[in-house]
Formats: sequence, structure tokens, C-alpha cells
Amino acid sequence: MARFSACQKPTLSDDPRHASGRAAEALACEHLQGHGLKLIEQNWRGQRGELDLVMLDGDTVVFAEVRYRKHSAWGGAVESVDRRKRDKLIATAMQFLQQEKRWAKHPCRFDVIAVGHGRPASLEWIRNAFDS
Repeated sequence: MARFSACQKPTLSDDPRHASGRAAEALACEHLQGHGLKLIEQNWRGQRGELDLVMLDGDTVVFAEVRYRKHSAWGGAVESVDRRKRDKLIATAMQFLQQEKRWAKHPCRFDVIAVGHGRPASLEWIRNAFDS
């Protein structure tokens, strides 16, 4: 039986440069849990990169990339997940599934959660944002 985790909250000891990103990840994690997803891993690190959130939606393993943008001058959060970033996420997800064999036979999908600056912060959840 799988053991599921609680979302990590940003702490005061977080590097200020990363505080906004950690807060966005916590917001996204809570949002997904509010929709019934269960957290498997948060900030899982592999050789090719990091998976922000690995969650379970029913029987489907969800690799959720959280993107935060304070300003849209350089493009929005969703547009920042370009081909290079997608390839990196796919490679890291494959490594996760090789190491965490209990999830390897489950269907998988890649979601993007775009968190925008503001009070309250805007949140856009894009299921099946791209294919592997």
C-alpha cells in the first residue's frame, strides 16, 4: 500500500530567490489535492532534472510541472514549458519510474500548473499538457 505525503510549505529558511516558486508549488499541490489527487513525491531530483509534483489521480501517475511568473513580459508560465523543458521532464519522469518500480505499470500524464502573481494568485491547471 502506498504512503502519501502532505504538501511541503515554504519555510523562512528558504532562499528568498526560490520563495515564490516554493509558494507556487505549495499552492498548486493543495489545489490538486483539493481535486482528489494524492501526493507521491514533491521536488523529486533525478540526473536530468527535478519533478515538482508527482501525484496520483485515480490510477494515473501525474507529473505536474509548476510554473510561476510574476510578469508576462517574457511569456506566460505555460509558454515557458518549451520543447527542451518537456524533453527534460520526460527523461526525469522515466528515471523516476525506473527507480520507483511500483508506479511503472500505471498510466502517466504530464500536467502544467501555471501560477500567476496577485492576491489571490491566479492558477491554471492544464491536464495532459503534452505527450511523451
